[in-house]
Amino acid sequence: MAVQNRKERERADRHRRIVAVARELAEDQGWDAVTTRRLADRIEYSQPVLYGHFPGGKDAIVAAVALEGFAELTTTLRAAVADTGPGHRAAVAALTSAYLAFAALHPATYTAMFDLAALPFARHDTPAPLHDAFAVLRDAVGPGASGDVAAGPSGDPDRHAELAWATLHGLATLTRAGRLPPDGAEDRIALTVDLLAPA
Repeated sequence: MAVQNRKERERADRHRRIVAVARELAEDQGWDAVTTRRLADRIEYSQPVLYGHFPGGKDAIVAAVALEGFAELTTTLRAAVADTGPGHRAAVAALTSAYLAFAALHPATYTAMFDLAALPFARHDTPAPLHDAFAVLRDAVGPGASGDVAAGPSGDPDRHAELAWATLHGLATLTRAGRLPPDGAEDRIALTVDLLAPA
């Protein structure tokens, strides 16, 4: 039993190391630089060992990075909302800033989360980290967060969360692509708060 536990721990450690090195390489040089050969060389495992952990190769590794990214995003957003005082607008402002900062600090991970990994969104088989991130958004921006179900045409917290996610993702994506001038960032955050949490 002890030997089996040790082997499971070692396997889990290898798995984490592969994901960490892939993410580091992608953040440094972009996803095109991440190949199974380069990963095997960097972590000093053979390619068969790497495929033993990720039979789907690079696609499976990208998906693992994306899931880790969603878990980290959830933690980041929860901390941001928890650090605010009472008030719906304060929570939405903190969440907006934290979301955009996460996307800016982890561009390759963010790309994996939304563009590269074939993860199912809004379905019965959606992975838990995606559900968790959506739940934080829903709790912060849903009409029930302020006690005002008349905050928009729909009192459905999921619809508010969908709008919030679409808005934040659009801002993050356009900013990373250089399509929005950097000197308007604070104004865009304030306008986003007005949109998602009207006074």
